[in-house]
Amino acid sequence: MKIISGGVCAPKGFRANGIHCGIRRNKLKRDLSLIVSEAPCAGAAVYTRNKVKGAPLLVTQKHLEDGRAQAVIVNSGNANTCNADGVEVAEKIASLAGQALGIAPQDVLVASTGVIGQRLDPSPIEQGLSSLIAGLGSDEEASTRAAEGIMTTDTVRKEAAVEFTAGGRTCRIGAIGKGSGMIHPDLATMLVFITTDCAISSKMLQKALSHDVQKTFNMTSVDGDTSTNDNVVLLANGLAGNPEITAEGEDFTAFMQALNTITVSICRRIAGDGEGATKMLECRVSHAKTERDARICAKSVITSSLVKTAMFGSDANWGRVLCAIGYSGADVNVNKVELSFRSKAGEVLVCRDGSGVDFSEETAKKVLLEKEIDILIDLHDGEAGATAWGCDLTYDYVKINGDYRT
Repeated sequence: MKIISGGVCAPKGFRANGIHCGIRRNKLKRDLSLIVSEAPCAGAAVYTRNKVKGAPLLVTQKHLEDGRAQAVIVNSGNANTCNADGVEVAEKIASLAGQALGIAPQDVLVASTGVIGQRLDPSPIEQGLSSLIAGLGSDEEASTRAAEGIMTTDTVRKEAAVEFTAGGRTCRIGAIGKGSGMIHPDLATMLVFITTDCAISSKMLQKALSHDVQKTFNMTSVDGDTSTNDNVVLLANGLAGNPEITAEGEDFTAFMQALNTITVSICRRIAGDGEGATKMLECRVSHAKTERDARICAKSVITSSLVKTAMFGSDANWGRVLCAIGYSGADVNVNKVELSFRSKAGEVLVCRDGSGVDFSEETAKKVLLEKEIDILIDLHDGEAGATAWGCDLTYDYVKINGDYRT
């Protein structure tokens, strides 16, 4: 397996584009994206478990009931959530896209991101479709345009692609994603669209995605708010020509490894681009009693506002980490906990056996001044582990969200 370029267009048969159609006021911001496969795809998705769900998500769930899809249309600037006509609008967008592409509307998935509670006028989307489709491409630039079209408060694009082997054939997986605020997923995260030319059944595709998100997207948090529009979609068109994966085995394992490489990459980029963030945090928990305990522990630490603010201030206030472990609900013997902070500037041990140890504050400061920080927790109580991703909490987070709508 190797990292490649191309994003969502890296797999064979996928094209993409992103344009400004007029949903967002800033004409320099793309606000409409499209991903299309030249062949019908097996499809899988996971969705937010927030009881308040965006209308596009409900339409996508309905359209994916048969496990098939061929295109995804996404707008930014308006979430189309909590609107009386939301489902009607989302269905209309799917119908317009299907007609323009010459495919069934039921094979078009819909997603939206942006402000909640404002009605979405589909007119700009309808007017922009011809330009959107005319500009479809299969290269890295096309993927980049699509990635830009789904961004809201994001400051950087989230794209990734890998190449791997299944059934003796070269296969590829690519992805674009968005997410910067309202990030604390439960079953999915933000908006992420993954494509592959690997031949794999929709059943195994769903199994792979549902398993993977538990260790990746569900272990990512920026601010503790689970979005109403969280949605991860995975489409497989089979154009790589490998024997279809219909059961577990060597090829399914290879697919899972490639998928995980993609999703971890997107998770890290989302965490590092948290609203107002200056640092990306990776919390690694080792030697827990169970994987569940390790996940609960790691997620609790990277979600803690006090830990996040300490990291912003480059303050090795390790007691806040222990506090987050203690209230996490994980089965932990706090008297065995060992804790270190690590970055490219070095590593500093701050706690052993649940108690503080002497360390250089000057060294700790240097470690925590870096842009990427590892919080290393050894529970000394088993063989399981987990990793979670987050960011620091800064003044700018409040500024960004204080006037987000107005």
